[in-house]
Amino acid sequence: MTLNPSGWRPERPATPADFAATTTGNRALMLEEALIFEIGSIETCGVDLEEAPDTPSKLGGLERRAPIGLPGLSEPETVRHYTRLSRQNYAIDLGLFPLGSCTMKHNPRLNEKMARLPGFADIHPLQPVDSVQGALGVINELAVWLIELTGMHGVAMSPKAGAHGELCGILCIRAALEARGEGHRKVILVPESAHGTNPATAAFAGYSVEDIPATPEGRVDTAALKARLGPDVAAVMITNPNTCGLFERDLKEISDAVHAAGGYVYCDGANFNAIVGRVRPGDLGVDAMHINLHKTFSTPHGGGGPGSGPVVLSEALSPFGPLPFTERYADGHITLVEEESVGDRHPHSFGRMTAFHGQMGMFTRALTYILSHGADGLRQVAEDAVLNANYVLRNLEGVLDAPFAASGPCMHEALFSDDGFPEGFSTLDVAKGLIDEGFHPMTVYFPLVVHGAMLVEPTETESKAALDQFIGALRSVAERAKAGDPTLKSAPHFAPRARLDETLAARKPVLVWKEAVAQAAE
Repeated sequence: MTLNPSGWRPERPATPADFAATTTGNRALMLEEALIFEIGSIETCGVDLEEAPDTPSKLGGLERRAPIGLPGLSEPETVRHYTRLSRQNYAIDLGLFPLGSCTMKHNPRLNEKMARLPGFADIHPLQPVDSVQGALGVINELAVWLIELTGMHGVAMSPKAGAHGELCGILCIRAALEARGEGHRKVILVPESAHGTNPATAAFAGYSVEDIPATPEGRVDTAALKARLGPDVAAVMITNPNTCGLFERDLKEISDAVHAAGGYVYCDGANFNAIVGRVRPGDLGVDAMHINLHKTFSTPHGGGGPGSGPVVLSEALSPFGPLPFTERYADGHITLVEEESVGDRHPHSFGRMTAFHGQMGMFTRALTYILSHGADGLRQVAEDAVLNANYVLRNLEGVLDAPFAASGPCMHEALFSDDGFPEGFSTLDVAKGLIDEGFHPMTVYFPLVVHGAMLVEPTETESKAALDQFIGALRSVAERAKAGDPTLKSAPHFAPRARLDETLAARKPVLVWKEAVAQAAE
């Protein structure tokens, strides 16, 4: 190893190969954790139990016919195993998440305290309505806030996440078209700058999807969209701010054109965090928009949940919204309007999106977040998120290509590309190198309109000091990539696992442990 004259600091990042192997496989606090099947045995139990008496079974032929196949561990072994695994995860409580406003946003602990209050955490969806008045009150008050913040007419609270909310909005649009005898409209236009789930949702609902190109500055080509409008177009699904991190400033013009052509406008609200309190989508002519409560109003949803995606609706679409919904009477009593009680008050509903009323824990967290910030605080949230993203963009545009840096201020995210990297180096190398710097990688290779995309989304809660540390780390890795540093090709070096063969892992994933083939997908 070549050494610097000033001391024992290597000129390149050290790798585990530079150090002696340890007996345990651990490297200080970087622990080499075995699989739970390798720790315990299926032939043993973690506790001492007396032999069960030989009594007649009451299971009526449903008895287990084979061993359960789970390893027997004691309580300390089990707790230690999962604690050691948790230390191998990156988390919002550890540091900045570069894919923040879309996925990982700080969740104030006050939210968790409120969500765990008796009457919220322990209720059952089949309880009598009179016994859950407080919970229904939370749903109702949150609905009022969402309508006010978006400038819309109504809201469906039951969708369970963003894509579920998209489907709800499209089903409302389909019901509205069928009600006026235009069910033959089977095309939905989706701009290239829209969120990735938009075309999938439209196709899932039975529509043909046609792309609308983006302009060189990263926004919807309004002229191309207008030229495609016609009697077969049901709707346009547009994301604002879009996935290039830019505000679609022609949205009102687009909405007017779509409405004149007989269609509806669906807006993906995944990026609402950048404009909440600043812009009301209803004022821009939007007919339906889902709101990711788990993004805009806190609670990270990384790892698969929980999510919540209420859909706000224009006056034209509100009559077709799903059941159930809450209704507050003059005396303060709240009821849940369902099929059995709706009567002729909501005759055009397309039906239900889910068995029950939505995500109670997410409703409680979101309302807590809204009330603790207030209207002025929510506006500052958006302003600070946008400020942080622009700070990242302007500090890194000199070392990383920023394709839309000249398109004006970005919104919630800063977008970079791999343009300028030498042959053989890619966005993936930068992402892997960032792991060695102690950060979770940013969103990579999305949006597709940018080659080798790197999408950085800081949130409003990140301090300047935290942003400076991240910017310094990303700058260092980018400069190494541009200089052709070969050690980047094998990064990360300091993670619990070395770089995966991602192609093999995707095509031949090893998802189930089998004793005969106890191998990882490395």
